Amino acid sequence: MAESREVLLRVEHLKQYFGRLKAVDDVSFDIYKGEVFGLVGESGCGKTTTGRTIIKLYEPTGGDIWFNGRHIGTGVKDKKKQIAALRREGNIDEAKRLSAELVKSQKEVRDSVSDNVMTKMQMIFQDPIASLNPRMTVRQIISEGFAIRGIRDKAYIDAKVKEVLEMVGLVSEHAERYPHEFSGGQRQRIGIARAIVLEPDLIIADEPISALDVSIQAQVINLMNDLRNKMGLTILFIAHDLSVVKYFSDRIAVMYYGKIVELADSDELFRHPLHPYTRSLLSAIPLPDPNYEKRRKRITYSPSKDHDYSVDLPSMREVCPGHFVSCNQAEFDRYLAQVAE
Repeated sequence: MAESREVLLRVEHLKQYFGRLKAVDDVSFDIYKGEVFGLVGESGCGKTTTGRTIIKLYEPTGGDIWFNGRHIGTGVKDKKKQIAALRREGNIDEAKRLSAELVKSQKEVRDSVSDNVMTKMQMIFQDPIASLNPRMTVRQIISEGFAIRGIRDKAYIDAKVKEVLEMVGLVSEHAERYPHEFSGGQRQRIGIARAIVLEPDLIIADEPISALDVSIQAQVINLMNDLRNKMGLTILFIAHDLSVVKYFSDRIAVMYYGKIVELADSDELFRHPLHPYTRSLLSAIPLPDPNYEKRRKRITYSPSKDHDYSVDLPSMREVCPGHFVSCNQAEFDRYLAQVAE
């Protein structure tokens, strides 16, 4: 990867378990300042859970998260299990070292929270009506972040609410209305206004267009693109519509069963998909061309048939600059040959 670019968000070995369910299992990636990072995969693969864990709606089971150079999340449960296992094995010195690291990490996370670091990260939710309080006016919804931060200047708040409403294509008169008085696309614009009013550095957009009509989807994507350029936003864009992700994202990570299986620049991923699951996803993209649709071959992904991990387990490896694939050594050699052709 390009080391000269500034990393805004760093996720290392992130885990989010719900009992025996491994919703997110050892996920690592960086998001650079100013880029749109697409996270794609089928429903249930862990995309939304990843976003919610990053923004601390869930506490991570394992791993670490850094934002703007500050430590904002650490997997306490996983580290405590490691420390307990080391003590059972009699490795007391290593257990003490890990315990000291955990105490340090927890302090760093607490300091980040007290310094309001998290206010520079906001989220746009998938379902616009479920994410808006029906008993609050649009003004109250958008300005809630100011109230939480202790800002009480009514004139300042009114001006900011009016400003962001106009930025998202609404008018100031909408401020005194309630969510049920708006269409789905307008509600999502309200959700976007709420996310940008505190002028964040990072937006986590959790499938922000999946609940909207196709015609409205394009409007919302164009709006987010305009806001990205105007405000210098960095966006983690979670979606399952690959055609939209290709248009909107600079880099794309593909998730399957809680793990990232491929990560590359958008154009590179679509030109040279290497992992069988990525090829399967791309083969499922429909095009409005009946002749192409007749010839389109759908690829079925079957992990038991496509991989043999009985001896050599997979890991993320860089096949070519910036293009990472989850594979073992035999698959890695095969992918290198494919790239060289």
